[in-house]
Amino acid sequence: MKIPQILVIEDEIDIRDLISFQLKSEGYDVIAVENADKAISIIERGEKIDLFVIDWMLPGAMNGLDFTKKLKNHKNYKDLPIIMLTALTQAENIVAGLDAGADDYITKPFDLNVLQARVRVQLRGNQVKKSENPELLDFGLLKIEITKCRVFIENEEITLTSTEFKILLLLAQKPGHVYTREQFINNIQGENIFVSGRTIDTHIAGLRKKLAAASNMIETIRGIGYRFKDVI
Repeated sequence: MKIPQILVIEDEIDIRDLISFQLKSEGYDVIAVENADKAISIIERGEKIDLFVIDWMLPGAMNGLDFTKKLKNHKNYKDLPIIMLTALTQAENIVAGLDAGADDYITKPFDLNVLQARVRVQLRGNQVKKSENPELLDFGLLKIEITKCRVFIENEEITLTSTEFKILLLLAQKPGHVYTREQFINNIQGENIFVSGRTIDTHIAGLRKKLAAASNMIETIRGIGYRFKDVI
């Protein structure tokens, strides 16, 4: 089995070395650099990266937010998970990071055990679509048949609206990923489906009610959005 390789981009040497040491102690391969320019050189040579840990406040012409946007436009790296580190703790800053393409965020100062847990979540969540049956998402209590648009709770089928199903599928396909309301709108808006930031909460409330015993699989990130519970 391939050992996951993580690219850490952090300009503060003490924090960078500490993150590298902790992740290596968990058995990961780690490449650690201090700025976006060096990170760009790594991706341009085609290094096989499985996850990125990116500090927002990087020195130079490109900060972590800009680098995240660049990754999301790169054909080989756009689908890989990103954890953003930031000293900016306001909700609007965190939302900006998530909307730029980060899958999760950790505010400074942070607990290294939390970072390790978030890394495990993102690496596991990225494997959901690689299951034996790519048309079925099986979380035990909750099962989703993707192409048939069917959802089962404790093997009993439940009825969802088109919007509710799209929201659930978006969340369940990437456990641990934090979605902002804007991201929900961009992903589910379409013909005959019109949603706004205000109505997302209403759809989530209706979805949770129908999920019943599995309702706690959808977690609220206060002031930010929602994510699917890591249950793997």
